[in-house]
Amino acid sequence: MSASVISAGDTAWVLVSAALVMLMLPGLAFFYGGLVRSSSSLNTLMMTIAALGIVSVQWVVCGYSLAFSPLAPYIGGLSWAGFAHVGLDANPSYGPTIPHLAFAAFQSMFAAITVALISGAVVERMRFRMYLAFALCWTTLVYDPLAHWVWGDGGWLHTLGALDFAGGTVVHVSAGTSALVAAIMLGKRRDVGRAALVPHNVPATLLGAGLLWFGWFGFNAGSALAASGVAANAFVTTNTAAAAALTTWMLLDLGRTGRSTAVGAATGVVVGLVAITPAAGFVTPVAALAIGALGAGASYAAIQLRARTRIDDALDVFACHGVAGIAGALLTGVFATRAVNPGGGDGLLAGNPAQLGIQLLAVSAAIVIAGAGTALILGALRAVASLRVPLGVEITGGGIDIAEHGERAYHGGDLGETAGGDVDLGGSVVLVASEVAGAHG
Repeated sequence: MSASVISAGDTAWVLVSAALVMLMLPGLAFFYGGLVRSSSSLNTLMMTIAALGIVSVQWVVCGYSLAFSPLAPYIGGLSWAGFAHVGLDANPSYGPTIPHLAFAAFQSMFAAITVALISGAVVERMRFRMYLAFALCWTTLVYDPLAHWVWGDGGWLHTLGALDFAGGTVVHVSAGTSALVAAIMLGKRRDVGRAALVPHNVPATLLGAGLLWFGWFGFNAGSALAASGVAANAFVTTNTAAAAALTTWMLLDLGRTGRSTAVGAATGVVVGLVAITPAAGFVTPVAALAIGALGAGASYAAIQLRARTRIDDALDVFACHGVAGIAGALLTGVFATRAVNPGGGDGLLAGNPAQLGIQLLAVSAAIVIAGAGTALILGALRAVASLRVPLGVEITGGGIDIAEHGERAYHGGDLGETAGGDVDLGGSVVLVASEVAGAHG
């Protein structure tokens, strides 16, 4: 296609959106890093930052081609490996007014943050080198095929009419499901049930949530692939759902414990953003209110349920991303309307109940490929070497940061950690396990 059709405004918006999504990775690192103990905070940060590096390389070498090049309904080919034929002209299937290369760059950030999300389930116990191997294998064998199914030219779920504006199934359902499987296969941290495992830096978690909220405007509104009315709608619905979920979470905390925690508020923001992701460009702002509130309610209940099990999904990735992603994908099938986006579809309330069935199929497909793929990858890696750090690393005060990276986040004493495992933030606020129950179990 001739470069003359390229819109400078659309191109600028997509490139800025790619940068915003990239900013979500350090945002996620702070969000997760503040929720763990200080002795494992660097390792938690590194899992996210490393994903940006490894997946960005994989994306150029083969990932983008596997996910988006046309070949078959289930996988792309290698005709675009090394970004061959991915140039400055537009590809009508992936943004008719932007360079094909801009679309590829935008999508690379989605791939990077998806596998980084999974790390929250395995913090404080997974060997870093095994996580790196897992990130590469998972992106290639799970994320790339699923992205092709839902978004790729000729992908089978795309052909069926599955609606996923910015990654409800591709990103959040897949990451949440994989996180649950990984947590089960790795087993519990040694200190679960023995000590209070509470956040060491709540301000960092709030900062991370704020960066995620900011970056999510690029994540969702950028998925319009144009500076258009659909992008404006996605921008508004993103903010609206996040605000509704935040409000709902605080009210649920107040009703259950009589207090609204900062960790809970940060979690509510992220849950609302997750829930609206598949629907952002297909629903009205009023529908976004409902999606944010319902997604928050579902995730809140899932966290309470998980806390009663023996599963150590350390940062409740499945409850926050998996459950909210499932809720959002299904609610897209309820609230979607062509009045918002003529290129989308109508949902149940717009007279098309079949769309809900298609959404359910897409969710089920994401769960199957993510769950089975994660189990196979971790099983294969475990046959080669241990997935977990040695028991002595979990016992010693230096923790996984010293063992895996040879450095620590804080010098002159661990920030706030006391012998009993509670955390003193600046000497003014002491958190105990009961204060974060209901936020992260």
